[in-house]
Amino acid sequence: MNINYDLPENIQHLLTENKNQTNTFKELIRQGGYMPPNIDLLIDAITALSMGKNILLKGPTGAGKTKFAETLSNLFKQPMFSVNCSVDLDAESLLGFKTLTYQQEKQIIEFIPGPVINAMTTGTFLYIDEVNMAKPETLPLINGVLDYRRTITNPFTNEVVTAKEGFGVIAAINEGYIGTVPLNEALKNRFIVLEIPYIEGEQLKKLIHSSTKLTNDATIDLFVRLSSDLIQAVSQGKLSEDAASIRALLDACDLSVVIPPKRAIIRAIVDKLDEDREKEFVKNLADTLF
Repeated sequence: MNINYDLPENIQHLLTENKNQTNTFKELIRQGGYMPPNIDLLIDAITALSMGKNILLKGPTGAGKTKFAETLSNLFKQPMFSVNCSVDLDAESLLGFKTLTYQQEKQIIEFIPGPVINAMTTGTFLYIDEVNMAKPETLPLINGVLDYRRTITNPFTNEVVTAKEGFGVIAAINEGYIGTVPLNEALKNRFIVLEIPYIEGEQLKKLIHSSTKLTNDATIDLFVRLSSDLIQAVSQGKLSEDAASIRALLDACDLSVVIPPKRAIIRAIVDKLDEDREKEFVKNLADTLF
């Protein structure tokens, strides 16, 4: 889904100047569709990437960080390789691995590039999701990739890899979750940080219209009110961030086209929560609206 963002002329010029010109990995150009709470967020991200800066998307779960990164891929027409961080992330997951293969009936060792090497050698985007889930000793492997050097010595081949023009890094972070660790200063200083808030009000209404099958305006208004109540409850510490996920709300909107809205909310939002107290709280909110 593409949206006309009505970007200023100088920003449109930056996009035109920096659009990917190759035909490789076109299938990795992602769909757009992020609805920014204000256009400055998109303008600042485009500006930073155009200048060769890395950007770090910071915000609550379900606020649309991945969709935001995918929209940037779409606007720049840039393929985007992805890394999903976890405690199991290692050098092979980032850079690639060696494997045995055959060449003219002769067995040889071949290096299969991972997302970091692929993005660098093709001059495309690299998306690192939940960057603070990785072990602290893992990400420093790519410190040289993230600073002005844009290079890495591949430990599996001893080759020095330098990123081609067009290479850019977008990372995302959810703070305060179990299993996350604070980013060290050396890593954080390699990024321009953009705070991604929840989408609310008219912006959310437009997003529901454009991204779900729900068309009834009265029902959409009720879901927008529900979202506002959930976000307020999260800010007051009454609910975990999962409860206010925009992604989950959109799922509930889709389901409500066929099943009753309250049941859709239970399936898409309530049943994902861990605490019975939180489940009852959300159910009560739904009961007051639907």
